[in-house]
Amino acid sequence: MDKTLRTVRETRAERVVLKHKLKYSGLFLPLLIALILPLYLTDYWIYALTLTFYYVIMAVTWNLLGGYTGQFSLSHHTFAMIGSYISALLIIKTGIPLWMGMASSWIFNAFISVLLGILCLRMRGIYLALTTWAFAEIVKTYIRMDFEFTGGDRGLNAPLFFKTMNPIPYYYLFLAFAVLTIIVIAIIMRSRIGYYLRTIRNDEVAAQAMGVNTVRWKVFAFMVASVFASVAGTLYGHFTGLISPVSGDFYEMSLIIIFVVIGGMRSQAGPVVGAISVRFLAEVLKKWPEIRMIILALVVILIMRFFNGGVMEFLRQGVQRIRQRKGRTPVSGLQKMEPRQR
Repeated sequence: MDKTLRTVRETRAERVVLKHKLKYSGLFLPLLIALILPLYLTDYWIYALTLTFYYVIMAVTWNLLGGYTGQFSLSHHTFAMIGSYISALLIIKTGIPLWMGMASSWIFNAFISVLLGILCLRMRGIYLALTTWAFAEIVKTYIRMDFEFTGGDRGLNAPLFFKTMNPIPYYYLFLAFAVLTIIVIAIIMRSRIGYYLRTIRNDEVAAQAMGVNTVRWKVFAFMVASVFASVAGTLYGHFTGLISPVSGDFYEMSLIIIFVVIGGMRSQAGPVVGAISVRFLAEVLKKWPEIRMIILALVVILIMRFFNGGVMEFLRQGVQRIRQRKGRTPVSGLQKMEPRQR
């Protein structure tokens, strides 16, 4: 009997070790591939992947709001635009160093996001979405109308981060910030704060009854997401060298939501998978611009119809089916008691 128990325990321990090995290999293998990819790609694809990392940052941080906290903000892209404009204007008008201009824009965005978060405290659902959309439209309209200060529709020429158009250094810069963003959001969601945010999303009244300071944590989530959006925006502006109010169009916001929904909301890997897969598909379909949006729309419809959890749900179901075929899926006592269907 003791020998049997020891064998069972050893088997379970081996499975736990294997599970952790697979988990960490699933984290580090994609990162390793990303580090060596520029050695085998053309400048065009390096540029495309750099922009993909920008959207990874935007999607992961919007998922913190829309997915985990239940705050369906439609102004996330606006904070990226504000960050890029503030940074460029400070550098151009005052002559401060580039890094100081970027940091100042992040602090400014943190302040603005806290004010907007407090304004939207009691709003949920469509009311929050419309309020944040209105804020985004006000900011975009002002930037387009003020030709003297912001350059209007002409935009601004922003100084480059590395003083070169070679995409490789920008690729690694964006990759580093994308990884940093993923790690920070993962730490937040695995901490007590993540538990509070999920509780607020599920039932805000119940969260208050449990002693959760819903005001603090809703504003905190809004601020964190907005600051990281500002980080992405400043990096984007000093990478392309041109900042335009086009980045404030609702099309940008719709792309971010599509990335999250296709990848899988409320999952840490979902926005990353969604941003990379959709961006890759969009680049492949560039040869057929007439049907590109139609195909992307069909992909969204099909995924939402058959996999509400996005690509991540599709992958989970695939893994479960493989385990069932191999007879490795655990069967509960209730399942054993159920009569077989004939």
